[in-house]
Order: sequence, then structure tokens, then C-alpha cells
Amino acid sequence: MKKISLDTWQTLRKDSRVVQSDRHGDKVLLCPDGTYIKLFRRKRLLSSAAWSPYAQRFADNATALRERGIPCPRVIDVVRIPDIERDAVHYHPLPGDTLREVIATDLGDDERAYLRDAFSRFVRRLHDLGVYFRSLHLGNVVLTPSGELGLIDISDIRIHRGPLSMFWRKRNLHRIEGFPDERAWLDRDTILSPRPAPAHGNPR
Repeated sequence: MKKISLDTWQTLRKDSRVVQSDRHGDKVLLCPDGTYIKLFRRKRLLSSAAWSPYAQRFADNATALRERGIPCPRVIDVVRIPDIERDAVHYHPLPGDTLREVIATDLGDDERAYLRDAFSRFVRRLHDLGVYFRSLHLGNVVLTPSGELGLIDISDIRIHRGPLSMFWRKRNLHRIEGFPDERAWLDRDTILSPRPAPAHGNPR
């Protein structure tokens, strides 16, 4: 991860709009060219982020997901800004709307049923590919203009060498089910069935 000066950082973020922040400062910036910058801080002195920075995890996960055919943001650069004690990842966003945004619109029953099935098959496909996403929920799954499902906010992903075991699949579902309004969007039979996954885990 390369280090950049404060002047270089100020140039990089010039005319950007803050789209997310907290009491510690800016978290996500929208650049004039439509790209995004996501900022990360180490929350604790003794943390895995010391040897595996979140910004680098984001970039590494983007590479791993694309190798597996999962749409996700395209990383431009990963940098460290010592003067503000932050790491940052600069990326092209994944086009489309989150499923949380889509289901908030006036959908018909058939459309909702289709999306529910597509989401469940997508989760099954992720698990079959060894992808464990701690932050997997409808707000982090995007329906792209081409009709595919993809992932965003991908720093919190663990890639296993083979398909997830039933233990990890159930653990991942338990996290999704922590969002009460989204439980109905999970078809546990599709996700946890021992039968082979469908040939096409992503809608087209």
C-alpha cells in the first residue's frame, strides 16, 4: 500500500462530496468523476487491521470476487494517508440499485417472488464458491442494469478454499436473519439444500 502526502490527498479528494461520515470524520466521498473513495481508520491498537488493513482487504476481495464471476466495485487504487491516520480505497462503484432499494418500490407479487428466488440462489452460489460475507444483507446486494446480482461494501469478506461447510452457511444465514424485515427474502431450502446448486446462480 503506497503512502501519499497530505497535499496529494487534498488533490485526490478535491471537489468531492461527503456521502457518509461519523463522529470520527468522513467515511465515503463521491468524486466529481463518479468514482468513490472509502476511508478506513484502525479502531483499536491491537487489531487485525494492523497487518491486514481494511482498505487492502476491500481491494483483495474485489479481485477474488471478480475471479469467481461475482460483480463488485472496480478498484482504482489503495493508499495510506499518514497525516490524517487513514487508509483509503478509490474505486468505480457497481452500477445498479441495492435490493433494499428495489423492494421499497411498487413491485408486483411475481417480481417479488422472482427477486426472492434470485437472492436465495445468489447466496447459495456465494457459499458454493467459498464466499463468507459477514455483512451480507439486502443493502449490500446490488441488482445491476444487466440483471445480475453483485456485492458492495466488500471489506468484510472471508474467502474459503472450497465451498462453505454447513456450519458456515448456517452462521451466515443467522447474520442475515438479524435483519427482521429481510428474513422473508431467504429461502433456506434453496440455500441449505444438499442437492447440487443450479447451473446459473445469478439471474440474467
